[in-house]
Amino acid sequence: MNILIIGSGGREHAITWKVSQSEKVKNIFVIPGNPGIEKEDKVQVFDIQDPSIQDYINFAKEHNIDLTIVGPEAPLVDGIVDEFEKNDLLIFGPTKKAAQLEGSKNFCKEILNSGGVLTAEHQSFTDSISAVNYIKQHSLPIVIKADGLAAGKGVFILNNKEEASKLVNDLFTGNVDGVNCSIIVIEDFLKGEEASFICLVSNDSVIPLASSKDHKRLNNGDRGPNTGGMGAYSPTKLIDDSIADKVIKDIIKPTLNELKKRGINYSGFLYAGLMIDENKNPFVLEYNCRLGDPEAQAILMRLESDIIDMLLATINNKLDDLNIEWSKFSACTVVLASQGYPGKYEKNKKIDGIEHEISGTKIFHAGTKSKNEDIFTSGGRVLGVTALGVNLQVAQAKAYDRANQVHWEGKIKRHDIGDKEINNKFIFS
Repeated sequence: MNILIIGSGGREHAITWKVSQSEKVKNIFVIPGNPGIEKEDKVQVFDIQDPSIQDYINFAKEHNIDLTIVGPEAPLVDGIVDEFEKNDLLIFGPTKKAAQLEGSKNFCKEILNSGGVLTAEHQSFTDSISAVNYIKQHSLPIVIKADGLAAGKGVFILNNKEEASKLVNDLFTGNVDGVNCSIIVIEDFLKGEEASFICLVSNDSVIPLASSKDHKRLNNGDRGPNTGGMGAYSPTKLIDDSIADKVIKDIIKPTLNELKKRGINYSGFLYAGLMIDENKNPFVLEYNCRLGDPEAQAILMRLESDIIDMLLATINNKLDDLNIEWSKFSACTVVLASQGYPGKYEKNKKIDGIEHEISGTKIFHAGTKSKNEDIFTSGGRVLGVTALGVNLQVAQAKAYDRANQVHWEGKIKRHDIGDKEINNKFIFS
């Protein structure tokens, strides 16, 4: 098979790495890719700048692509799946209407409400005056979400009403870096433990992937601003068999049923960001219509089945015949980021120590570029250092050992990825 993979981050590197291991795959083409992706087996990278959906379609036809895999959310929300299907091209991912679950937080809340799915109490606003009045009457802390895509930067947790009111005004006037919206959602702050529930969905069939937990806050102890993710690990005891069954029965299936009522069939990865309260009740914080990042790096490190079989079974509505094998080992991913992220940061810092090969570890590139065979930073999240270990403690130690061998001016990371699990510090432990 000839495979086209769309994207350039750590998630796409992990997908490419896993796809390259399939005996069914002959050639892998990645647009736009990154220097790490480029070094994987069977891979050719095409750094096409700002490609349109039609550019992807033309590329797929010219290169006899048998299957296209969409990594990031933006092309899905823009409707790439619909256009590929119109051209009789096989592609993995949800349609434009289905991808609204991630593309519009307001739409997502409507689906959750109509399906009776547990989520935070909330209200949507299209003007700052109404939103500010709501904030004045609301208890703190308060959560404010921009409606559209914001690359992990559109969720804000505020403990001050004046700051919350200013943020609302800034969001509506486009004065928040990387975020501009016409609708905002304001919701209650939920207490509990966050976990990621990622599954394969094909119409009515749902198969969960290995459990995982992301660390979205920038700093140790889950402090600081939200990011796209500073690290992850898999598996997590936060999602045991009983909770997994409950999530599928009370969250995923009602969501799919509500979409069907609107004439929308879902096919692809579906990621429910969960908050699990002290009574082990899972609430939905958000939906994503693709693999999480950095969760994908940890999860795919543990995957022992052929990922192509998984994707084709989803597309062909044969998930019920699929059996996915996972390593019994744990995986831990530590994100190395640029100082200043998720705000403004400097680029073009030369990275040293990236070339070492250590058994049981893998470095996935996220925001890098190459020049004269050297690697430089080009993004906020730069690398994801992932390790396998007989348990999480071993995986964590290996990941940090490898992360500490990588250097550039302004490198930052969290130092506590997985600590809560290792130390049994969850609220219901």
